[in-house]
Amino acid sequence: MKHVLVVDGANVVGSRPDGWWRDRAGAAARLHGRLAVADTTYDEIVLVLEGQAKGGVPRGRDAHLRTVHASKDGDADIARETAAARAQGHTVVVITADRALQMRVEGLGARTMSPGWLLDLLGS
Repeated sequence: MKHVLVVDGANVVGSRPDGWWRDRAGAAARLHGRLAVADTTYDEIVLVLEGQAKGGVPRGRDAHLRTVHASKDGDADIARETAAARAQGHTVVVITADRALQMRVEGLGARTMSPGWLLDLLGS
């Protein structure tokens, strides 16, 4: 059984007022870089990006980190990634502050944690 962390990129980037709105692609790239080198117990990290943030990181796998470009809104892709991992028997933690999304993925059997929890884990 793998431990999978699914990250709502827009929610994490938007949780700190550091000027991310001026350069969404750059903010996504910085988050990706931090996740790529993070020392965690997760076997796989899935970073879901939407909108302009997709321009900062190509979709695909980078070692244990996989970037997904949302086709519309990230919530549907986050739920899809969660459902797929749960169907394979993996434990899943979703990082988001979106209450509706939290309820949706918890209904699929995932746990949820806040963007602040992730940023603390990353050391910021």
